[in-house]
Amino acid sequence: MSFRAVHRFARISPRKVRPLADLIRGKFADDALDILRFQPQRGARMLEKVLNSALGNAEDQREGPAGPLVISDVRVDNGPMFKRIQPRARGMAYMIKKRMSHISVTVEYF
Repeated sequence: MSFRAVHRFARISPRKVRPLADLIRGKFADDALDILRFQPQRGARMLEKVLNSALGNAEDQREGPAGPLVISDVRVDNGPMFKRIQPRARGMAYMIKKRMSHISVTVEYF
């Protein structure tokens, strides 16, 4: 049985969170929390919160005997973008895209 948690519209670029998601994919949940705890990036804090939420969902909805939880799926998808204009030289304008991401973590019993 799998349990899932999602953080939608996270104000961080998916490109910054994906390397952290690759670090924890397929690991035991306790090991993944330890790995994320010692990463200095802001995306690690967001991923850690989503993982803790998935673990809470597993604890809350558990029916049978409990075993160690394994991270079966971690996805960091593109969300919508805020589009801003920055004035440049000679009357030009550059588009600034403030990206968002949807972070989802799925855990299941080993």
